[in-house]
Amino acid sequence: MSAQARDHQHQHGLVLGKFYPFHAGHQQLIRAATAACAQVTVEVLGSSVESIPMEVRAEWIRREHPTARVVTALDDAPIDYDDPAVWELHMRVIKGLLDQPVDAVFTSDSYGAELAERLGATWHRVDPGRVAMPVSGTAVRADVAGHWWALPAPVREWFSRRVVVIGAESTGTTTLSSALAAHYEVPWVPEFGREWSEVRPGGLESPWHSAEFDLIAIEHQRQEVEAMRATPRPLTISDTDVLATAIWHERYVGGPSPSVLARATTWRPALYVLTGDEIPFVQDGMRDGEHIRHDMQARFREVLAQSGVPWFEVHGSPAQRLAEATARVDELLAGGWALADPLG
Repeated sequence: MSAQARDHQHQHGLVLGKFYPFHAGHQQLIRAATAACAQVTVEVLGSSVESIPMEVRAEWIRREHPTARVVTALDDAPIDYDDPAVWELHMRVIKGLLDQPVDAVFTSDSYGAELAERLGATWHRVDPGRVAMPVSGTAVRADVAGHWWALPAPVREWFSRRVVVIGAESTGTTTLSSALAAHYEVPWVPEFGREWSEVRPGGLESPWHSAEFDLIAIEHQRQEVEAMRATPRPLTISDTDVLATAIWHERYVGGPSPSVLARATTWRPALYVLTGDEIPFVQDGMRDGEHIRHDMQARFREVLAQSGVPWFEVHGSPAQRLAEATARVDELLAGGWALADPLG
């Protein structure tokens, strides 16, 4: 027996579930198993009717519990704890995922007693009745925002609705995006491209290179992810994004950037807000000038129309723009996530 095994009550512990979605109650189970076992296997057992891919759920758990062995399998058998034949269907899946026998099973619900008996293991019931951690997957699916406290950071990232404000130069993207973030009391991600422009080697007059736009896109996305994980509600607001960076690459390099465009394809927000170009142009010493603003705005409209992401354009005073934008964001949040019910 290894020294690691001697330091634990059990050699191999099992935690299983749908993790639909992964929440603080699941973390409580995995932590209890990790504390008592030299090795822990977490089985993500999903069904074909569920809306969140199993591998997404598995990756959430791997990020939060890197020492656990996390595996997935499709289990479309019905839930009937009184039917031995149904139990056998589930056990084929459960045993098929194990790389070695388990000697401990960790559950909150009472089915753990029979599961442990069928595996020849000890049952550890953690927080029966969910008194210490009052949360369930059913409750989260019914009210994601109301159970935001119970969602680990990578799950918050997945659920967070990202709203991006974009537009040509001097159209008020910073004013509107920061006002939106203040209105909803959520993180605001500023335009990293502007920050880079202020410090880039050679200043604004030196030629731009594609690698700079890759840097801008990667760093801005990193800051968005950080905000989505930390937001106190399922919403983050960003001033420009990867798609806008691709448009500016066209302007300064003379053509599209395959790498930035590829990133934009896989990193799509929930909603774009395009700020209108009818307001007076203000030269702050870093902008090209009013002579190209209308052409750039037309390009933004063209790209947004092809993006497949919902978008709209705002006009008027800052107050009018904010009112229109908040009305649309409220609609977005009210729409929920439309997660399918699991089998059971």
